Amino acid sequence: MIYDVIVVGGGHAGCEAANIAAKMNKKVLLVTMNMETIAKMSCNPAMGGVAKGQIIREIDALGGLSAEVSDLSTIQFRMLNRSKGAAMWSPRSQNDRHLFSTLWRKYLESNKNIDFVQDTVKELIIKNNSVAGVITYMDNKYYSNSVVLTNGTFLNGVIHIGDKNYGGGRMGENNAKGITEQLIGLGFTSGRMKTGTPPRIDGRTLDYELMEEQKGDINPSKFSFNTQIKSSLTQKSCYITYTNNAVHDKLREGFNLSPMFNGAIEGLGPRYCPSIEDKINRFADRDRHQIFVEPEGINTIEMYVNGFSTSLPEQIQYEALKLIPGFANVKMFRPGYAIEYDYFEPTQLNNNLETKLIQNLFFAGQINGTTGYEEAAGQGLIAGINASLKLDNKQPLVLKRNEAYIGVLIDDLINKGTDEPYRMFTSRAEYRITLRQDNADERLSPIGIELNTLDENQKATFYKRQENIKEINKLITTTSIEPININEHLQKNDKQLLKQKNKLKTILIRPDISLEEILNYQIPEIEKINTFPKLDLETAEIFIKYESYIQRENDQVEKLNRLEHLIIPNDFDYRKLISLSNESRNKLQTIKPKTIGQAKRISGVSPADISILLVYFGR
Repeated sequence: MIYDVIVVGGGHAGCEAANIAAKMNKKVLLVTMNMETIAKMSCNPAMGGVAKGQIIREIDALGGLSAEVSDLSTIQFRMLNRSKGAAMWSPRSQNDRHLFSTLWRKYLESNKNIDFVQDTVKELIIKNNSVAGVITYMDNKYYSNSVVLTNGTFLNGVIHIGDKNYGGGRMGENNAKGITEQLIGLGFTSGRMKTGTPPRIDGRTLDYELMEEQKGDINPSKFSFNTQIKSSLTQKSCYITYTNNAVHDKLREGFNLSPMFNGAIEGLGPRYCPSIEDKINRFADRDRHQIFVEPEGINTIEMYVNGFSTSLPEQIQYEALKLIPGFANVKMFRPGYAIEYDYFEPTQLNNNLETKLIQNLFFAGQINGTTGYEEAAGQGLIAGINASLKLDNKQPLVLKRNEAYIGVLIDDLINKGTDEPYRMFTSRAEYRITLRQDNADERLSPIGIELNTLDENQKATFYKRQENIKEINKLITTTSIEPININEHLQKNDKQLLKQKNKLKTILIRPDISLEEILNYQIPEIEKINTFPKLDLETAEIFIKYESYIQRENDQVEKLNRLEHLIIPNDFDYRKLISLSNESRNKLQTIKPKTIGQAKRISGVSPADISILLVYFGR
């Protein structure tokens, strides 16, 4: 049998890739080392967060499953950054680790287009510079028209705890050998990266009275736009505590045995999620660091010590933990560890995540140098879509930087590359007022509908929501409020009073007044507005308040998009343009941008270089 798509790896990227390709009526084979660890949350039992929550909603809008699985396994939901502008609002869920994985497997197994094999891929089958299948450790050959590699941390993975190290892709699981060596032989460039995880502890041994309780939202929202998806689980609290100088002193005792400092680890770790030993070394002037104590699920006593990622010797970890407030009697289930693994420079990919050297071979997730479940899932989704589209001889899906955080992520990777684990932040997106968490469906669901990756309920929900937002905007724009009906409320809340009849839109534009607040006043003229769903009201309000800023971003996009239409021939030789800087020539020749717009975003290509290209191509 020849499969349409073989997905190698059953992590977040692999699950999304397999699911979406199967939804697009492709026959898929998912090869995973262990069927019991499909979609395992290897590190933090949480989804979303700053910029990452936006990615989860974008995945949902395109027909992926990360949002639905997260919602159904949520044990705490919070909308982060509510005190800031709407562009910064970011949904985050704490999840039941076991249920999350179970639900993903259930979803995948319910799709008859997906077959499963528990084995490890050691080699790709290459014919005529195109991938044709895979060979496993069991020497089984599986043939396909395309392959998506989502190997996570397993490629030549090495686990480090103190001065001990051994091969492994995750605690208790073997690493994968063979693929890196083959790809290097084919001309690919690889490197090493590092990530880590904290100890897991017995929640019964903690004194929560010495910590700050962190509850979820009173009226929690969710990730998925699908109205049929709702969590039935009880919300659980997280807790906040802090390290101190005694903790830091104890950790320093193990620095001479730390693979971070003794040269045992070659790869760079994530800059924005450093290990605890890295934090106290880099920020020696700080006398404490925040620790989040997070439940691993509903039916477990295991707790995750967020902020204490470490690869120090096990005994040092344990002794340092006992010095944290609330941890005096702590029992440790298993120590934290660092893991070093192979990745491939993402500038070796086209903008559809297909490799430039081998046709129909796609990379997604940590193999591209990223870190995080959400970044991996977003890439897996796009790789699965594009593998399917290419088999149908259709144009690839390439999300622009103004269309999605996923678009920013992939554009950054293929144009700038990365030598450290890439993590998404709102600051990476120049159009973040447009790329909000509340409007991901407006931006991307039309694409999902065109690809036929949304079911009928999702389509109906999308159309209804757009109608609601349009109607809310109309009511806000046309409804007037008499001073007598609102001034009493405004006076009670120390807000400026109305002197005359005003449109609701005029009142709402004021920065100190929210739509929710006005609706709570129960003013007769606006009773109808109060009947719409909360998320629809929120989206309509944001558009009203930020309308001028959104328009400004749209104008910028329109100007820059003109460069996206200036195509550069694939075989163009930049070396003949001697007026370009040496760095620019080398970067352009290596990356081979498809448009002037893409060339403009490559690190090292200056505005002067772009002007030269514009002159050369007759613009």
